[in-house]
Amino acid sequence: MTEYIKLIATNKKARFNYKIDAEYEAGIVLVGSEVKSMREGRVSFQDSYADIRNGELFLRQLHITPYKYAVNANHEELRTRKLLLHRSEIKKLFSRMKEKGYSLVPLKIYFKNDKIKVLLGLGKGKKLYDKRETLKQKDADRDMDRDRKKYSCK
Repeated sequence: MTEYIKLIATNKKARFNYKIDAEYEAGIVLVGSEVKSMREGRVSFQDSYADIRNGELFLRQLHITPYKYAVNANHEELRTRKLLLHRSEIKKLFSRMKEKGYSLVPLKIYFKNDKIKVLLGLGKGKKLYDKRETLKQKDADRDMDRDRKKYSCK
């Protein structure tokens, strides 16, 4: 059986601001108007994060724009949404998050076989000098690619 994956949105700032050590795929509990809004790609990751409360995993500050055709039963834009993960994985995450500096950050939201999944990254925040180093590396890679295209055989 082949997997059908369609990307909804990516968090471009996450890998710049955090050094991601591990990734976890989780399901997300949504209402109908949220799903319809996500199909249109109306999602923003700005300031969103995941945390564990009472042994359950929640996604906070994820902005999903209200669906314009849902008149009566529309959703709150920034409501807390429950994430679905195995209990053993949540316990493992909880023990890792107790360590100083670790955070759970959403990296991607996508459809996987008609279910919406969230890719979470467990990582530590980067310092300013690490971010500068990342930018330098990105520029160097871009220059190398440009030179490779310029001098390649035609």
